[in-house]
Amino acid sequence: MSLPSDSSSRRRRPPAESQGQSHHVCDDGWEEIPSKTTIRAENEVEANKLVNNYRFGFRKWKSHVTERPFEDRSDVVKELYSELNVVKPHTGAGGLITCGNIVYVFLFGWWVSLVYLLVSILMFLTVIGFPYGKLCWRLSWYFLWPFGKSIQEIENTTRRCCERFPDCECIIEGVEDASPMLLPSPTEAAAPETPGGPPHTPYWHRFATYVWLLLGYPPLVVVHSLVCFLSWILVFTIPVAKMNARTLGTILLMAPEDISVSTFSQRSYLGGETRALLCCYHAVNWYYYKYTVDGINVFAVNLLPLVIVAIVIGYIDKENQYASSDVKFTIAVSSIIPLSYYIGMGIASISAQSNFAVGAVVNATFGSITELTFYITALVRGHQASNPCLQEIVKAALTGTLLGCILFIPGICMIIGGLRHSEQRFNSRSTAVSSALLFVSVGGVFAPTLFSKAYGNLVCDSCTNPTGGTSVGNSSGPFVCHNCHYDVNNSTLFHNHVEPLVYTVSVLLPAAYIIGLIFTLKTHCHIYDIHVGEGQGQVTGHHGAVVHWSRWRSLLILIMATVLMSACADLATEHIQPILSQPNISQYFIGVTIVAMVPEIPEIVNGIQFALQNNISLSLEVGSCIAVQVCMLQIPVLVLFNAFYDVGFVLVFSDLHLWASIFSVIVVNYIFMDGKSDYFQGTALVVVYLILLALYFFAPSPVGC
Repeated sequence: MSLPSDSSSRRRRPPAESQGQSHHVCDDGWEEIPSKTTIRAENEVEANKLVNNYRFGFRKWKSHVTERPFEDRSDVVKELYSELNVVKPHTGAGGLITCGNIVYVFLFGWWVSLVYLLVSILMFLTVIGFPYGKLCWRLSWYFLWPFGKSIQEIENTTRRCCERFPDCECIIEGVEDASPMLLPSPTEAAAPETPGGPPHTPYWHRFATYVWLLLGYPPLVVVHSLVCFLSWILVFTIPVAKMNARTLGTILLMAPEDISVSTFSQRSYLGGETRALLCCYHAVNWYYYKYTVDGINVFAVNLLPLVIVAIVIGYIDKENQYASSDVKFTIAVSSIIPLSYYIGMGIASISAQSNFAVGAVVNATFGSITELTFYITALVRGHQASNPCLQEIVKAALTGTLLGCILFIPGICMIIGGLRHSEQRFNSRSTAVSSALLFVSVGGVFAPTLFSKAYGNLVCDSCTNPTGGTSVGNSSGPFVCHNCHYDVNNSTLFHNHVEPLVYTVSVLLPAAYIIGLIFTLKTHCHIYDIHVGEGQGQVTGHHGAVVHWSRWRSLLILIMATVLMSACADLATEHIQPILSQPNISQYFIGVTIVAMVPEIPEIVNGIQFALQNNISLSLEVGSCIAVQVCMLQIPVLVLFNAFYDVGFVLVFSDLHLWASIFSVIVVNYIFMDGKSDYFQGTALVVVYLILLALYFFAPSPVGC
């Protein structure tokens, strides 16, 4: 599958064509020739998902929603899903001494080896468990440095040879180890026992087996389970988790005489009568960030237990006996990251398997559910507690999301994409549509703010003069005032002027959003000029694709994730007050950073992945899509919610929010003018974003907080 980036090429119009009129011809004699973006996909479902990425208003999603054929994947990806039972060609001991392998010894190897040594001594003391003691002794040395060694299952012929002649090296005549690697092979049929040889007692008929399962196996279960958990959480050490899981589930439950631990130089002595069970060469693989479980990225899988932890400690430990409010807030906010990923995966999966109308409804309904859940929960809790600070946090979060999507997401994508591809081009025509909607949306959202500043009364608190008099007394002279703000609580001004303006804007903004959908998806869809081509072969139909999540499963996950999101948002707003009470951090800064950008982390990752694939158009659309939805969908929904359930939400922002947002829109539109991007332009956007964050960091907290 290839995704050429959107761009527009220009060619000089020949003189012979100057007689004809064309709406594509510019005044300077240049003709704009929009290039066609060809999407190649393995099946129809993936093609629909990729096309949806280019549709205005649809959530951009990078991950696959169907299972990719394993044989078509790269060798790097195939290595991630290997079972660690393939003996590779000998590359020398020097190739095994890597930083990752050395780190393994310090993190896991030494103490796992020590536990095996202690278990070995224990089994030797039981006398009857002597064979298991020998096995643990060999595994002790193996787990200290397992790289380049292999654990193999000895088949019948080799085992009988070793039992009858324990001091001899068993070499199978006529078997040459000429193959480049020893592949796992099925267990061969049992050969008849040698006459006069010792009888082979079945594994589960031995008393030593039960001694092993009662004394030796339990401590190793604890050790290997702990190593599996830690190495899986670290992601890049997943090979260590696989190695320990295979040892625990297979090797330790086999007869000890059937197991052989050997190095590469020793495996030729065992010939073809062995089957590789475990062979690991590297403890760390940096490509494991691509690893998925049922289509879900491993990072999202590892973060999912945070949701359970947040809910358990949040609703059970009401008195903060086991965890403080700071810890509960951190866990609750962090749990939003995997939930937003699951919501995004569900939206992309349903949209890819449905028609355009269903996909549009699902994107409009669930596309902003993460942010809206938190905002509504915060407004309700602030209204019930008579805490105006939570309303200011919501406004700061709305502004922070807008600034992050306008400046940070495009900027970081431009930097990473520019460092890899030098210069990238994007469809300036489609970007112009998003830029125009940004202008309209920001102007509409901040129109009530400008109106209140023009006609509202400036009210100041704590006014004093140099003589020590206050504004309450009769002192004369100049006054020094603090906490000045425009008062819109005047019943006449607010109810007769500001409130009707807010409702008008809340109707016009969704209408503009719908017009944008019609323009880009119906009447002027040629702006994108998306063409679905053939992938590796013929594009298969819907029934030939194996989807990770069906439509009903995706809908169920969406609903469950939304419910869990509501619970986590409730816990975050309940325990945010100690964070807001920090004297050295402005509450504005907390709103525009933590509350605003944490739910957008999956979108940032998607944008970076698009940029690395030289598809900067989708990277820019990721941020623009969210910014437009904030202004044209999320804010009108909050206004509508406040109309039915009055929580005191007034669509009037502070001066800092107003000018930061307007300045950001102007800067980003200037950057997007030429249809090209590089790391310098991205750096400019990120620097502007950091400057604005510095303003919020040093700004005083909102009035009354």
